[in-house]
Amino acid sequence: MSSVFDRKVFEDVEEGHKKWEKKLDKIFSSNPERLKRFSTVSDREIKRIYTPEDVRDLDFSNDIGFPGEYPFTRGVQPSMYRGRFWTMRMFAGLGSAKDTNKRFHLLVNQGQTGLSTAFDMPTLMGYDTDSPKARGECGKCGVAIDSLMDMEDLFDGLPIDKITTSMTINPPASILWAMYISVAEKRGIDKRIIGGTIQNDMLKEFIAQKTFMCPPVPSVRIITDTVEFGTNEVPKWNTISISGYHIREAGSTAVQELAFTLADGIAYTQEAIGRGLNVDDFAPRFSFFFNSHLDFFEEVAKFRAARRIWAKVMKERFKAKDPRSWWLRFHTQTAGCSLTAQQPYNNVVRTALQALAAVMGGTQSLHTNSLDEVLAIPTEEAATIALRTQQIIAEESGAANTIDPLGGSYFVETLTNNIEEEALDIIQKIDDMGGMLAAIERNYPQLEIADAAYHYQRQIDEKEKTVVGVNKYVTDEDIPVEVLEIDEELENLQIEKTNRLKNERDNKLVKESIERVGEACAGTLNVMEPLIDAVKNYATLQEVCDVYRQVYGEYRDPGIY
Repeated sequence: MSSVFDRKVFEDVEEGHKKWEKKLDKIFSSNPERLKRFSTVSDREIKRIYTPEDVRDLDFSNDIGFPGEYPFTRGVQPSMYRGRFWTMRMFAGLGSAKDTNKRFHLLVNQGQTGLSTAFDMPTLMGYDTDSPKARGECGKCGVAIDSLMDMEDLFDGLPIDKITTSMTINPPASILWAMYISVAEKRGIDKRIIGGTIQNDMLKEFIAQKTFMCPPVPSVRIITDTVEFGTNEVPKWNTISISGYHIREAGSTAVQELAFTLADGIAYTQEAIGRGLNVDDFAPRFSFFFNSHLDFFEEVAKFRAARRIWAKVMKERFKAKDPRSWWLRFHTQTAGCSLTAQQPYNNVVRTALQALAAVMGGTQSLHTNSLDEVLAIPTEEAATIALRTQQIIAEESGAANTIDPLGGSYFVETLTNNIEEEALDIIQKIDDMGGMLAAIERNYPQLEIADAAYHYQRQIDEKEKTVVGVNKYVTDEDIPVEVLEIDEELENLQIEKTNRLKNERDNKLVKESIERVGEACAGTLNVMEPLIDAVKNYATLQEVCDVYRQVYGEYRDPGIY
């Protein structure tokens, strides 16, 4: 290993650093620094200054390198944003499928380059709108999808053969994906050319977000079915978006977000290899989903460390030969948990800084939260401002003009190294437990996140950390913000639509196709082909999910504190 600096440089820097510290001590003896301790949002202590001493062991070729080359610290594409901007996705889902379709058309017309779909709580949990468990939730936090008919309305008039679609869905991900494939095929579009992503990451649900259906082991089995089917039949689709976003939203540190997410990715890779798949056949279609939080430099370093760790894991641990298997491609969303109901226009500034960190960190796709998202589903005006934030960063800021502009910074490189080392320690601890499934059963990641969230909240309560407008610079002014409200009548209309479908379809055909889904679940056949047949026959979301629940049982959170 060769350092980027020679020994004489270190000697000169070390001597100069000591002299500088002595001067600083004299200054601060009568005028103390404004805080006794400086730290990141994750409470990582920050030194006064960083110098070549902090990157003494940095090897340019092995640790940094060039964009598009191993270990991809600086980005997975050689030209990054000089060749093409990141995909600009605005998360959208409200009310009925037709309501969301209108929002999709608006965003595409405003310059959005990818669709990102939010579903309502009944859909997320695998229930139709007419279920007693779904009452009062129709369309409230996303779009209601009960059947293929709704999916057809959702994407009506949109060029799904030319634009990619992301669907934030987990327990019923295989079913929503089957519906999307069916929409394409009914339009005469070959499923081999459609592109997009299903989140489909159940491990992080058990760790953080907590939308459950079946227990962990069968949940991972269904996910592996989608990976196998996608590898063979839908090659442009990302069948898992391994998500750290919700881990961070639950209160984790940046290192925990990174470590638990990559450990989930390792678990899925092992399962797919265990199925008999070649790692280079499926790994290039794995994608990741990270949070961009408030600490600008910590987030940039986290993204750079993530690429480097994943490249090493895939090359050294799983012996992948295809360089595309070494790539960590990721979507980023700005931190919803950082938004405040107090002084909501401050959220525009927070989101802009978080989005800039994601760009400086080399994201492939980005969603910017709207200023009113802490209050309700965004209005069209708020969503447009959020999209314009990305466009200003891309077109006006100069941030996209050069690749990895913070690379070589003593501070950023030190943070990158430290985050990598600490994340690898956590991954090793999970390996020692027997892998992520075993760690989840022991509640290890859940308890670590809970401790981190409690620690951060204590720092806010004690004003060690500032949240502008909440614990500092507080005003009594009530700032009015327009809030989008969902008409309560929507639920009745959606129930009528679903009931009408159930009366008009061929129910004998539906029953037979649902039985084939059950047989696949109970046996070893891949569930995707029977699923596609079932949804094409207009089996509803809940009817299929009920088969999953019947065959595999329902998961109940153990409620560990």
